[in-house]
Amino acid sequence: MNPADTDPRPLPPEAPLPSDCCDSGCDRCVQDVYTEELADYRERLARWQQRHPEAR
Repeated sequence: MNPADTDPRPLPPEAPLPSDCCDSGCDRCVQDVYTEELADYRERLARWQQRHPEAR
């Protein structure tokens, strides 16, 4: 069994569409949420790459 089968590579978050932001200065804008999800994804990807150096 391939180790990636039980430990799949993390998938990046889907970027919001320009129309997803209402430009009203929301306290928790969809862009803010995406930025947080992207940072989390990058951390998870870095840990995954450490576990799977052959996949670089």
